[in-house]
This record gives sequence, C-alpha cells and structure tokens, in this order.
Amino acid sequence: MELFYTIADAACATARKAILEAKLKEKVNFRNMYYPEVQHDFKSRGGHQVPALWDGERLHEGLKAVETVVAALPRR
Repeated sequence: MELFYTIADAACATARKAILEAKLKEKVNFRNMYYPEVQHDFKSRGGHQVPALWDGERLHEGLKAVETVVAALPRR
C-alpha cells in the first residue's frame, strides 16, 4: 500500500498520523509528492487529490476515504 501526501497539507498530516497510530507503517509506504517519480506514480493511478491511499487496485482519495480504508485494515 502507498500513501501519497504533501508535507505542508494538514489533511495529509492527519492521514500519516492515523496510519502510525494504527501501527500500519510496515504495510503502508509513505510517498512524498515532492519527488517527480512519486508525482508520476500518483498520476498514473489516476490521482487528483491528496492524501490518497493506493491499495494495489484502487486509489482512495481524500482524508475521509483514507481514514475509512485505514480503519478497515487488519492490525498486526
């Protein structure tokens, strides 16, 4: 899984925090949109809004969508 985010965005910070608090960091790769290769991957998955969580099949865009997926993921 991959979380696409920007550093300065409050919703992205909340998404990162939710993943860390759920102890899911080992399952979710944080991808900073600062980097061109990350921007390319995001766009190739149809991305328009961060935070966004790629689950391997679908890109879940926006904080509510990310929080919904994180809440449904099995914990360690």
